[in-house]
Amino acid sequence: MQPDDATLTRDGLAPSGRGRVLLIACGALAREILALIGRNGWDHLDLHCLPAILHNRPDRIAPAVEAAVAARGAGYERVFVVYADCGTGGDLARTCERLGIGMVEGPHCYAFYEGVEACAEKGEVTCFYLTDFLVRQFDAFVWTPLGLDRHSELREMYFGNYTTLVYQAQTDDPALTALARAHADRLGLGFERRLTGYGDLERALARA
Repeated sequence: MQPDDATLTRDGLAPSGRGRVLLIACGALAREILALIGRNGWDHLDLHCLPAILHNRPDRIAPAVEAAVAARGAGYERVFVVYADCGTGGDLARTCERLGIGMVEGPHCYAFYEGVEACAEKGEVTCFYLTDFLVRQFDAFVWTPLGLDRHSELREMYFGNYTTLVYQAQTDDPALTALARAHADRLGLGFERRLTGYGDLERALARA
């Protein structure tokens, strides 16, 4: 059974206690990681997700990862962190290096869905990205935290320099596409859908 989005946002996902390699990941990636584990038969991987809402407080990601390693890591042969830098300013990479554990490459999850090299080449500074998870959880991650539900005049301040909402689709779901387009309309942005699938995420997990 797939984990509930609201639970992944608020609480994350506890590991099963089975497997040799512990993945410590963002809750926003839980469904995709579980799908890849199932598709590839990676029974040696166990998944522990931190609350996805840390996405909005990147200064808390590295301490939360370190605490998770201390609390859970001893029961596994290895630990691998399924976060990119995600706005930590290199703090997460330094933490992982100090702890002697690997992590996903790239500046953020949008880059590894797009393909890290392809994303860097495009340099799309006026694009606002959403993934499947963030399309479903748009109000919890964007609309309400930014106060747009109460002060619509803030939209121009936050999004005035953006031109396009890019929906990086992990799945080919017409309902999610329609919802993503509606979010673009709410923000007053153009809309583009890219069926990225899992991008570099599958290759990163294969290395784990």
